[in-house]
Amino acid sequence: MVRPYTITRGRTAPERDDLTLITVLTTVEEEADAALARGSRAGARGLQPEHRLILERCRRPIAVAEVSAGLDLPVSVTKILLGDLVAQGLLKARAPLSVARAAGGVDLGLLTAVREGLRRL
Repeated sequence: MVRPYTITRGRTAPERDDLTLITVLTTVEEEADAALARGSRAGARGLQPEHRLILERCRRPIAVAEVSAGLDLPVSVTKILLGDLVAQGLLKARAPLSVARAAGGVDLGLLTAVREGLRRL
């Protein structure tokens, strides 16, 4: 088992404070593929195994909470690693509403039906 402070290189807080549990992440394919190809040639600031796992998981849009659960790491540690990848241009971070708009918009009828269904419970 690797200690969280080892994974984060001793950092205790992410550089970005805008990553919430529902922030949606997506891998920047070309950049990530190039970084993964460099592999062992990367220096001290290269990708760690956890970074590589994150890039693979984020090939489809996924929330911060899901990434953290999938890696079995605390959210605080995951946010630090995600911040590294966003800063390197390997990940895109978006608010969930902007992802919904990009997919064709928010279906207010569906949201209303869900709300009414929950009220009936």
